[in-house]
Amino acid sequence: MPSASKLPFLALAAAGCFWGTGFVFGKIALQEVSVPHMILYRFWFACAGLVLVLMRSHTAPMVRDLPAIVLAGVIGVPIVFLIQFEGLARTSVAHASLMVGTFPMLLALAALLFLRERLDGPGWLAILGSTAGAALIVAGSRHAISRTSVPTARGDLLVLLSLLGAVAWVLISKGLLRRYSPVVATAYVYLAGTVVLTAWVWLKNGAPPWRLSAATWLAMAAQGLVATVLSSLLWNWGLTKVPAARAGIFVNFEPLLGSILGMILFGDRLGLPGFAGGALILASAVLLSAHGPAESPAPL
Repeated sequence: MPSASKLPFLALAAAGCFWGTGFVFGKIALQEVSVPHMILYRFWFACAGLVLVLMRSHTAPMVRDLPAIVLAGVIGVPIVFLIQFEGLARTSVAHASLMVGTFPMLLALAALLFLRERLDGPGWLAILGSTAGAALIVAGSRHAISRTSVPTARGDLLVLLSLLGAVAWVLISKGLLRRYSPVVATAYVYLAGTVVLTAWVWLKNGAPPWRLSAATWLAMAAQGLVATVLSSLLWNWGLTKVPAARAGIFVNFEPLLGSILGMILFGDRLGLPGFAGGALILASAVLLSAHGPAESPAPL
């Protein structure tokens, strides 16, 4: 059984893996629904699960935190996900997943600038190794042939742009997690974001379709409950124990698992550089979790 000091790292790794399934479920759902409607259903399912949990917590948000909750919700739900899945619709599962490989470096730099977190030598080495691993996988899949879609520069760029929003979401959530439990913080942020998402999609794209196949309904439910609720709860709990600069590396479990599922289910191919990159991502995560304490720094 893992020691208590390793549990936050395991939670972050599990969150990354569950996030990685979202690309696959998205590819299934996109066969029948548009990107905006798919995202809307995803967060409706997520909020249905979170409301049930929130009803048992009896914790109301403080007035002073409402602007941060709304801002995190707007950035973390409609902005990040609509842009990201617009990119997914224009690229392969492997490519869309592996663009996330730049996230640990972006988050580490943002944490350095805005949270004044510091990384030691092994920490930076692990982040560089993980980023290089993701780059290797992208290089291995650059000329890949997919049975479902062809990678495009526009699709990859949209996914990368969504990562900038994800960095802002993490930084804002880090502050909220100092005053609320991971469950409460996740619930209020997603509820706020889903209200804005619903209004935007309904006005711009109309009412979502209801007559869908069982496979599509299951895919969107899995997106909401597994790739959104479960992953976010695990991530936010881990973020209360691990500095944001160190936690970011575990997001690369998302492209790692996403690329594996893309190969198995959709025929994406990676080649030897891709497999070497996957090994480098795993090795970097092991190095980071094995070196130094997991505790998050004290609030500034």
